Amino acid sequence: MKVKFMSQNTKNVGASRYRESFGRYFEDFNTGDIYEHRPGRTLTETDNTWFTLLTMNTHPMHFDAEYAKHSEFGKCIICSPLTVAIMVGMSVTDVSQKAIANMGWTDIRMTHPLFAGDTLLSESEVMAKRESKSRPNAGLVTVKTRGFNQDDVLVCDFERTILIPKRGEGVEDKANY
Repeated sequence: MKVKFMSQNTKNVGASRYRESFGRYFEDFNTGDIYEHRPGRTLTETDNTWFTLLTMNTHPMHFDAEYAKHSEFGKCIICSPLTVAIMVGMSVTDVSQKAIANMGWTDIRMTHPLFAGDTLLSESEVMAKRESKSRPNAGLVTVKTRGFNQDDVLVCDFERTILIPKRGEGVEDKANY
């Protein structure tokens, strides 16, 4: 198992002119590699309230401090879909920046609550990869993404499968992006 960091490259696009490029092509993924996603994200009460309003989540555990103080946690908890969304977002530059499509998420587990003021960190491990049977220009990559709080306590994990182009076959390549 090898830990790798964000995949950033620079393309020469002219005389003394460069363009940054992020992400990995199918060929760049190796089963067992772990990508540590940085920066982390400290979650706020405002993040939580706005997300619950945006998604129409009306459970008072996410925004009513008086209600939440009577729970086993004694305070509001971060809405679990917000945790998943931030973890996915944190992983994009490493895992899916060049993706053709997300094929699905499985086995989402919320293992410990997050609270306003907690910092979320995440990592993704490549669990499997295979050539696409229907698209010779791409392959399927499955990663397990794990989220931890600032005390290194696992708060969430899930598996995600992504359709990734092979080198030279991505939208970025075709658009000269």
